[in-house]
Amino acid sequence: MRFEELIEQLGNVPVIDTETLLAGVSAPEAVKVQISRWEKAGKIIQIKRGIYLLADPYRKIDVYEPYLASMLKKPSYVSLEKALEYHDMIPEAVLVYTSVTTKRPAKYITKAGTFDYRHIRSDLFWGYNSVAVNKQTAFIASPEKALLDYFYLREIKISEPYLEEMRLHNVEQIDIGKLIDYARRFRKPGILRTAEIIKVYIESAERGEKRP
Repeated sequence: MRFEELIEQLGNVPVIDTETLLAGVSAPEAVKVQISRWEKAGKIIQIKRGIYLLADPYRKIDVYEPYLASMLKKPSYVSLEKALEYHDMIPEAVLVYTSVTTKRPAKYITKAGTFDYRHIRSDLFWGYNSVAVNKQTAFIASPEKALLDYFYLREIKISEPYLEEMRLHNVEQIDIGKLIDYARRFRKPGILRTAEIIKVYIESAERGEKRP
């Protein structure tokens, strides 16, 4: 395979998944040798074993980092602080892409960013949506699930003052009914209490009592 053929096969997407690339290839070892040569030549950058990025000069579109996060560990979806930033619910920029996965936890510090994966039970792996940017499809938690994942996985004791310290805003996008329903699905009394406190906070904010 020539490098030009690789770029054409990728369809402009800058992320290379060798498992997908080698599927159905009659001589996979030869392609693996080529991949090693392209890496040594600086044409591709290894992010982890089996996942590469096209080097800058060869990219026709920018890397969509949430897509890369979804590729580095499957299944996974972006959640917690990074999803809250995506939904414009916290004011700070979040440097680490934190995702949840049913697989083992892991952390990848790469040239494309830092990607942290937190384990979650398989029966709690839901509440996310697909988002496509430049032909790159990522999976990102809904506002409701991102909040519940945050308090569940960080094991933070919630309070209204804590929510104010978070400077949680744009809370009108949260569907309170969905939030409570999601919390019940955790089957954890503490998460249901978390949802109830968030509900009170949202209702107060809507009345203009809080302006985080």
